[in-house]
Amino acid sequence: MKNTDLLRLGALPLAALIAGCGGNAKKTEKLPNIVVIMADDLGYGDISCYGATEIQTPGIDRLAREGLRQMNGHCTSATSTPSRFAMLTGMYPWRVGAAILPGDAPMLIKEDMPTFPKMLKQAGYATGVVGKWHLGLGNGNVNWNEPITPSPNQIGFDYSYIMAATNDRVPTVYVKNGRVVNLDPNDPIEVSYKHNFPGEPTGKDNPELLRMHPSLGHNMSITNGIPRIGYMKGGKSALWVDEEMYKVFLDEAKEYVKAHQQQPFFLYYALHQPHVPRLPNAMFAGKSKLGPRGDVILEADYCVSEFLNYLDELNLTENTIVIFTSDNGPVLDDGYQDMAEEMNGNHKPAGPFRGWKCDPYEGGARIPMIVRWPGKIEAGTTSDALICQVDFCPSFAALLNTSYEVKDGENQIDALLGKSPEGRKNLVLEGYGIDLWLKEGDWACIPEYTTRRGEIVEARLYNLKEDIAQQHNLASEYPEKVREMTEKLQSIKARN
Repeated sequence: MKNTDLLRLGALPLAALIAGCGGNAKKTEKLPNIVVIMADDLGYGDISCYGATEIQTPGIDRLAREGLRQMNGHCTSATSTPSRFAMLTGMYPWRVGAAILPGDAPMLIKEDMPTFPKMLKQAGYATGVVGKWHLGLGNGNVNWNEPITPSPNQIGFDYSYIMAATNDRVPTVYVKNGRVVNLDPNDPIEVSYKHNFPGEPTGKDNPELLRMHPSLGHNMSITNGIPRIGYMKGGKSALWVDEEMYKVFLDEAKEYVKAHQQQPFFLYYALHQPHVPRLPNAMFAGKSKLGPRGDVILEADYCVSEFLNYLDELNLTENTIVIFTSDNGPVLDDGYQDMAEEMNGNHKPAGPFRGWKCDPYEGGARIPMIVRWPGKIEAGTTSDALICQVDFCPSFAALLNTSYEVKDGENQIDALLGKSPEGRKNLVLEGYGIDLWLKEGDWACIPEYTTRRGEIVEARLYNLKEDIAQQHNLASEYPEKVREMTEKLQSIKARN
């Protein structure tokens, strides 16, 4: 859709908030900085400003106190790669078959695709990404010992300092602007997701080398005493230390902001917590009563707090829009024996919602979303507008009065900034390994679908206003509603 059309629907008054900058690079001092902080597998109920009582997150709570909590905010997908793809492209990820990627997967975002950072560069921004990537690198068969392309730098980012995939997948190294950090050319990296390399220990064959054991999978190459997914050889000088990762990424985020404080910047700061393996720094280990998962949530909160304090130090707070969110719903046991289930106690990671990461329910897709822009967003407020991360790109394009087309995202800048209680009319969501589902108004409909084994799963329909926990399937009582929403979903799938 065209943002020029959307602007006529009422976003122009908001564009005036930034003194009519209109995407004109000559007026860069009037452009607000934009920071998106995305946690990894953090649930709606994992932070105290969204109702958690078993853990306190004062850093994230500060954002809520000084900004707006979106109470009906969503990712598009209940898993990482598709969710991140949607946020960066404004496109539903199922249109390209996006799924969880291995660490050696090719770049999922094609170089000719519209992206959030490309749009912001067009508007005069410096663009950077720090932290988890998990959207693929290169064109397949990556040589990790040479410059890697495409990388984030080819799809809109000026600067990138990332992990290639996730902290439980090889290669367990950092990649800066397409090059592995601290790599010794005399100890080249080899990566395979098909076979091990001769003489290399694995979690399966060498459990005596482990300091954390797997509960499912995660039994291949060992880094830092932790078995991972995939096989890797070499690159010893480049290997990360899990307990120091929080500081590496935090320092990079700070350095990026410092280096670009004299120009408008966009930073996508992708935290790795609380994804597995959960190895908190000693400063946080044992500090929560929820075990390692709770400890790394405290670690993530510390990172948010320190980053916000740094914006204060540089006098950037007033002119910086900060969004805090998560890529999908929570998960407890995700492949390691870290006592996450046993120590969860009365904590409700998904809050009042049914489902977890991967699930086709609210708990898999409704996530924290906090927006702060001092002086422009009323502090300490909430919104129930239906909004999604897929809307970030077109919404900010409208704010900046920049014409930019994306496939599925909508201009929801009024709802995003709390200027309107109205958000999306509907939203297509997806779990993992099943078909899509539709949310519209108070209703959530998961149409009938066939599993990979050929089993037919009946349709499910929930009235979220009366049944927020999705315990009562009303499909048999309202077959016309199921038919109506199924047809609407099919029409969205067929669009363009």
